[in-house]
Amino acid sequence: MDLEMISMQIIAGAGDAKGLIFDALEEAKKGNFEQAKEFVKQSEEASKNAHKAQMDLLVAQANGDIGAVDVLLVHAQDHLMTTLLAQELIKEIIRLYELREEDKK
Repeated sequence: MDLEMISMQIIAGAGDAKGLIFDALEEAKKGNFEQAKEFVKQSEEASKNAHKAQMDLLVAQANGDIGAVDVLLVHAQDHLMTTLLAQELIKEIIRLYELREEDKK
């Protein structure tokens, strides 16, 4: 198993997901909630790709196919975890923007 390739898949998926979730936040700030929800959906899909790569890695390690963990993998895991946290927080912020908009009506 190519640990470097899996690490890069995690980083790429997490990076795409993070960019999309921040795009969602920007749209929510403008009041474009449908577009924001579309970006959230796309972000979640991108993070699923990163999560799948992570799960493949965990399975490989459980099967004894992975040796020592390197810095690139640690970096990849950090990207994925901060992206997942950003998704959860930004979804809540978007909901607050929606509530604020509803209160204006």
